[in-house]
Amino acid sequence: MSDLLKNINKDKIPQHIAVVMDGNGRWAKKNGYLRAIGHKSGVKAVREVVQACDDLGVKYLTLYTFSTENWNRPKLEVNTLMELMVDSLTKELSGFMKNNVRILTIGDTDDLPNRCKKKFADAVSKTKTNTGLNLIFALSYSSRKEILTAVKSITNSVLNNEIKTEDINSELMDKHLYTAAIPDPDLLIRTSGEQRISNFLLWQLAYSELHFTSVLWPDFKKDDLFAAVIDYQQRERRFGKTSEQIKK
Repeated sequence: MSDLLKNINKDKIPQHIAVVMDGNGRWAKKNGYLRAIGHKSGVKAVREVVQACDDLGVKYLTLYTFSTENWNRPKLEVNTLMELMVDSLTKELSGFMKNNVRILTIGDTDDLPNRCKKKFADAVSKTKTNTGLNLIFALSYSSRKEILTAVKSITNSVLNNEIKTEDINSELMDKHLYTAAIPDPDLLIRTSGEQRISNFLLWQLAYSELHFTSVLWPDFKKDDLFAAVIDYQQRERRFGKTSEQIKK
């Protein structure tokens, strides 16, 4: 057992961890490989994090897998990423089933190539009755677009006299987001030393704890996840209140 795992308070495990998996390209360049090799090596880190979350009893893990902005990358790299997602999901699905992992997706999955879209839809269907870790892939995802889509939907409801403007509140907004059935993240982890959100879960991260690490994603291991959770557990989450109020 990891020494770090022994130091984690099992009574204060974050229910939902979100991860910006950054640094595949830089890892490849650093090691003299093509960018595609960096992305393939990143799959091992996904496996490590899924296992670490399962060890801790985390209920939700959201991975920023492919953003809408990523479509602007060179076509060869985009095609490589799409094929890698299909191949990786094919190889990992039996393990997900064995470990009771439930697959979910958020984002505009209709924008994905048909083979990729069908593979994820199949994984969602096959794992829908699993009751362990909820593994959420953010695919062709843009938080700004998600929020705008929610606003348009709510606006249409008002125009159609289905709701009144005074009915609009945070809870209603939550129901119109991709993450309607998913609790907000307690902890966001971003790898590679970058310290920004990059259009990821902007609404949902309002009170999340942020953990930035210089570790490049392909090098991210279980102990790195455990270290992030220990860091999280050392913080005081006040949600706008004072320390005295929290301690009462």
